Amino acid sequence: MHKFVIREGSELITYSNFEDIPNEFDHIISFEPKVPEPPHTEEQHKEIEKWQGRLQELIQRERRNASSN
Repeated sequence: MHKFVIREGSELITYSNFEDIPNEFDHIISFEPKVPEPPHTEEQHKEIEKWQGRLQELIQRERRNASSN
């Protein structure tokens, strides 16, 4: 199971589904996508390759929110 933790104000909120993370928040605390044990199928490789971009997307959401404070 994936684990993503963000901070909103003084509250830590944990998500297991990337799509549930809000568009704006204060800080990324933890980014732990679940990666299956090798060997990986082609489909798994495609999914794994998406995680770097998803992390960058969260960083952008964090910066956007932090700059508006």
